[in-house]
Amino acid sequence: MNLTLRHDADAIVRASIQAVLPDEAIRRALAEFRPGPGRTLLVAAGKAAWQMAKAAVDTLGQVDGGVVVTKYDHVKGAIPGVDCYEAGHPVPDNGSFFATARALELVQGLTADDTVLFLLSGGGSALFEQPFVSGEELQDITRQLLACGADIVEMNTIRKRLSRVKGGRFAQACAPAKVFAVVLSDILGDPLDMIASGPACPDASTCRQALAIAEKYDLKLSGEARRLLTVETPKTLDNVTTRITGSVRELCAAAAVQCRALGYEPMLLTDQLCCEAREAGSFLASVLRTHAGDGRRLAFLAGGETVVHLTGKGLGGRNQELALAAAPGIAGLNAAVFSVGSDGTDGPTDAAGGYVDGDTNAALQAAGLDVFEVLKQNDAYHALKEVDGLLVTGPTGTNVNDVAVALLRT
Repeated sequence: MNLTLRHDADAIVRASIQAVLPDEAIRRALAEFRPGPGRTLLVAAGKAAWQMAKAAVDTLGQVDGGVVVTKYDHVKGAIPGVDCYEAGHPVPDNGSFFATARALELVQGLTADDTVLFLLSGGGSALFEQPFVSGEELQDITRQLLACGADIVEMNTIRKRLSRVKGGRFAQACAPAKVFAVVLSDILGDPLDMIASGPACPDASTCRQALAIAEKYDLKLSGEARRLLTVETPKTLDNVTTRITGSVRELCAAAAVQCRALGYEPMLLTDQLCCEAREAGSFLASVLRTHAGDGRRLAFLAGGETVVHLTGKGLGGRNQELALAAAPGIAGLNAAVFSVGSDGTDGPTDAAGGYVDGDTNAALQAAGLDVFEVLKQNDAYHALKEVDGLLVTGPTGTNVNDVAVALLRT
């Protein structure tokens, strides 16, 4: 392993995530918060829910009740006046259904004088859920969508129509109370109706699109689930004010600042990355090969969210697959490729992402591992662990997509 490049990668990851923690963003958004004369309730959902709720209560001083639902191991302590729950991600589980039921109970019977502060972040599609179909069928449909390589917009177009809270239906449940939503974006272009499947946003997707997605991926659906795809979601809401805070663009900008501080010339390739993870890794390796003889210290950045098409039964995540796929292409170069999820979790693993450099491919071969066979089995986690290529941050308290960085030293 190239320890100099690994040190640089770790520094870039730390600085990037620190810069997009939601605490200050929540304080800025709440400067515009004008609750009504009645009760002020808090509901927070997503991977960053606890961090956002803690910052909100610290800023406001108190709330009249609240529910937080976040991923397992993401609750960092008690929040006064707020019940905190942990649940499953990326597949919803009984914890998701229970916590969401508590949130729906909390907002029952509100009046026009009451206000719901709704804090939303990525991951909410799985964590904040009360389905019309059985929990078992929803879990099966979610697994089908994850396995077939559907992108996040396609997944959420389907999930909205199967849910009592998605696609604007949670805001409807709060009415006539006003909803002030603060949204931490984890989807390219910040489409409000798609972030966590838009529980407090009118839905721009259509039944026709949902049915086309079901046909495209040959989803196995019950008759009731297929019927629900033909039922339109709310297209207007008059009780919601929304503020977006945080985005992958900010994550990339923070990474660029740290790259420059370490002596690299940063170049943003895109903050709209959306393709197969392994293809993105191969592409970044090819960029490094192109510039290997330039005699400059360069950093190429790509932000967004790739997808993984499951072909095996291994363990990993999109960021780990991206990094591993780059290893053969940069073999022998004084270069590195790493990719990290800003939430600190990549797939169903304890890693935030993966790191490879010019020495990694040889180390893998020495361990009897072939990159292409590993990728076929979707087992990037174990391969990277073998060569100390995992990036582990623990839960970060934020969630604004991923950033991949390709470093080149002279």
